[in-house]
Amino acid sequence: MSAVEIAVVLLAGVAAGGINAIVGSGSLVTFPALLAVGFPAVTANVSNTVGLVFGNVSAVWGYRRELRGQWRRIALMAVWTALGAATGGALLLVLPEGVFDAVVPLLILLAVALMALRPAPEQTTAVLTSRRILVLGATAYGVGVYGGYFGAAQGVILLAALRLLLPERLQRLNGLKNALVGTANGVAAIGFALFADVAWDAAGLVALGSTIGAALGASYGRRIPDATLRVVVVVGGTIVAGVLLVRLVT
Repeated sequence: MSAVEIAVVLLAGVAAGGINAIVGSGSLVTFPALLAVGFPAVTANVSNTVGLVFGNVSAVWGYRRELRGQWRRIALMAVWTALGAATGGALLLVLPEGVFDAVVPLLILLAVALMALRPAPEQTTAVLTSRRILVLGATAYGVGVYGGYFGAAQGVILLAALRLLLPERLQRLNGLKNALVGTANGVAAIGFALFADVAWDAAGLVALGSTIGAALGASYGRRIPDATLRVVVVVGGTIVAGVLLVRLVT
């Protein structure tokens, strides 16, 4: 890559890391950047996933205060997220490109609608009953499949689902979201490193940029009031869905 291309990918990584820490849809910055500098679509996708893992770790560290008291929940959901991500990563490598292109914007819009309408969950306690464990596990697996396969706005979808299932402040759920998205990307990245064509120079630039961006995003994002964060997620998710719809019809 030329110096200009290196700068483009690095800056895209910084932006993606910050966006992922707060909302989740940073892939829509780094993935087009990798395409723009000449990488094929699948190579760009897998290299992007590998690079963003480091930003995910940085975001989790930045939200460590919000994660206090949630480690049992994280452990439970991370197992199912990892299984889902392994499934999604395998699907990416064996299915034709673009199989789920028409479905993804609808999933994101559904998540945005759930966040915007603020339906009141029936649960009034965070106790992990057997029923809740089952629902949380199924949710974690489904979002893990999505994250391993594609991942755009994975955080938006997961945050909306968690908000329905757990009576917690949105910032605490955002910390949980960062941990689970990091799990999904980490598992997918291991599979891609072993079985796919990773452009390690590009992945390294995304890793460096996203680590810096996530640290900055977590530092400022965790100070945002819950009501404002909800608006940010709704607006960000709507923009992502719109971008994907435009790509679909053009």
